[in-house]
Amino acid sequence: MQHTNWKGYRIAAWIGQALLTIAVIAATSQGKWQNALALAFFLIASFAFVIRDDKLPTVFDFLFVLAALLNAGGWVWGLFYQPGLYDEITHAFTIFAFTLALSFLVYRSMLTVFRQHKWLYLLTIASFGIAIGAVWEIAEWASGQVLAAEVIGNVDDTITDLLMDSLGAGLAAITSLWALQEWTAPSLSKPEHRTKSQF
Repeated sequence: MQHTNWKGYRIAAWIGQALLTIAVIAATSQGKWQNALALAFFLIASFAFVIRDDKLPTVFDFLFVLAALLNAGGWVWGLFYQPGLYDEITHAFTIFAFTLALSFLVYRSMLTVFRQHKWLYLLTIASFGIAIGAVWEIAEWASGQVLAAEVIGNVDDTITDLLMDSLGAGLAAITSLWALQEWTAPSLSKPEHRTKSQF
């Protein structure tokens, strides 16, 4: 198994951002300005994560960019509205990736403490992700009101999305625990040591 800070993840993230840039251009050329704006947000956010190379494991950067690409496929090529589970999978994976990246930044100062309290860490990260999912649903509803567009479906659709968000948050907590063990290992306590030893 590769380290969480393997150089290959960073390269893959940059490639993903190039593809995401192409998606923004494609949405713009199709005249889908709302889609282009949403994708540009993902591109800028992913860029902000990737350049913070000493703050996050590189695998988190890659997963965040991958989530952005999944959303690009849904918005630019209409995959959200096709038969199948694309929307549900994208919801779960997006919250998974968001939770990994944001929680590691938010709780960065407490990581060494959490190393001794694994169950508390799992509960904290899962709760953080579920909260992100709830805010995401509110944002979808609000954008539908402001843009007068059908962004969300009925109540069943919202509940399904929240369930998938919770699944993504739970998976993020487990994955983050794996990264926590490596990131706070005594021999890797210094950021520069992490970078040199795992690249």
